[in-house]
Amino acid sequence: MGVPTVAAPPVAGGVDWLAMKAKLFRGLADPTRLRCLEVLRDGARCVSDVVEATGLSQPTVSMHLVCLWECGLVDRDRRGRFVYYTIADARVHAILGEGDDLLIRVGDQIYVCTRYPERTDEPSVRVVIGEAL
Repeated sequence: MGVPTVAAPPVAGGVDWLAMKAKLFRGLADPTRLRCLEVLRDGARCVSDVVEATGLSQPTVSMHLVCLWECGLVDRDRRGRFVYYTIADARVHAILGEGDDLLIRVGDQIYVCTRYPERTDEPSVRVVIGEAL
């Protein structure tokens, strides 16, 4: 029995679709960017709101929100002196929600997995499945 093939949508310039998908998931895998996105799931937030919700520094939050904006995952809107960020596409919400649902099912196995060690440059965060972040 052969390996099934999946036709990927075309990408301008002949870019490798799987490489692009891996790049997307690497971006979402960054704990700081993921924490920022989790805060934005509840709606528009300015940088200081995200700083307060995450406990991260203002320069760190700003850098990661700009990264997410440059990649098209968040939108931004200037309101006076403040810039408010929102999740740009409902599919980002869906990916985060599906990740929650998947972790409910396989979270114990992910937790003990030794092939993907926790990053040592990020503060340790303990998440209890089924509890709000």
